[in-house]
Amino acid sequence: QVQLVESGGGLVQAGGSLRLSCVTSGRTFSSYAMCWFRQAPGREREFVASISSSGGSTYYTPYVSGRFTISRDNAKNTVYLQMNSLKPEDTAVYYCASAGGAQATYVYSSWIDYWGQGTQVTVSS
Repeated sequence: QVQLVESGGGLVQAGGSLRLSCVTSGRTFSSYAMCWFRQAPGREREFVASISSSGGSTYYTPYVSGRFTISRDNAKNTVYLQMNSLKPEDTAVYYCASAGGAQATYVYSSWIDYWGQGTQVTVSS
């Protein structure tokens, strides 16, 4: 059984930082790219970032490029999302996700095989 468990969300002021973590089990973690998505109230779930299976390449939506950094530790089966210079519009539930490929690329939510339960990030102005 594949499980993805996120942690690290919380309340932060605009301009602040948070680091999200996602621990994966039940799958050969190092064989697959990993992604982060987010969903704000009343909006569709949207792609945020992805990282290749090796961690050697990454891909970001323009809304977070330069502010967020995705990384992974294959020895710990963990993917991270470092979020800096947070804005109120970054407020959302953030989801860790895994699709079937190994490359870092834009990922549609319909491609996702496994989702985490989500962690709330709230940025106050």
